[in-house]
Amino acid sequence: MSKSFVVIRFILSLVLLLSFQAGANPVNESDPYEKINRSIFSFNQTLDDYLLKPVAKFYVAVTPDPVERGISNLFSNLKEITNASNNLLQGKVSQASVDLGRFTLNSTIGVAGLFDVASSLGLKKTEGEDFGQTLGKWGVPAGPYIMLPFMGPTTLRDAPARFVDDITDPIDYIDDDSHKMATTGLSVVSMRAALLNYDNMLSGDSYSLIRDVYLQKRAYEVNDGAVDDEFDDLEDY
Repeated sequence: MSKSFVVIRFILSLVLLLSFQAGANPVNESDPYEKINRSIFSFNQTLDDYLLKPVAKFYVAVTPDPVERGISNLFSNLKEITNASNNLLQGKVSQASVDLGRFTLNSTIGVAGLFDVASSLGLKKTEGEDFGQTLGKWGVPAGPYIMLPFMGPTTLRDAPARFVDDITDPIDYIDDDSHKMATTGLSVVSMRAALLNYDNMLSGDSYSLIRDVYLQKRAYEVNDGAVDDEFDDLEDY
């Protein structure tokens, strides 16, 4: 990724965060920007309904299951570097060693990660880690909930943390821009295809459901399964 592109992304994110700050609504403590968030959520839903979901359905329809599974394994394998880096930053040395072991085995014997041979050999995938979780481990509060265009739900802590994770993303080091865009696009489609079975679970106020589940999930991930009492009422979802 070129330095100019990184700077543009950072400035865009900063502008978005400042616009959220200007439109704060104190009614919901965890979601003070709900009005703006709902507008962006509606935009994202429209984009998903008319572009991403149809492409994902077509991808599933024309891609043989073994190939689809292999592509999913490949992108999952690339994330092991980010997992290992953040596990190390959190002091989880044993988990980081598992991440690196999985990456080494799957990248070699597993043919660039197309096959998850590491799991077959007893190296099961650890909990995914990112820099937002690392900041949470260091005591940085999540801050308000934010819905970003194209990128979806996040928080004030997690949004800029994504730029740090980019440093350990192998896709960002592809020199050819067209190849990088194609690889990124395939990654997004593969991830969306994996979520198709969950589409029917969204009903009623899908914005509130996605927000509450996301915040509960992030609290679970940061605390390694120890969820605060304030999220107990979400068990009904």
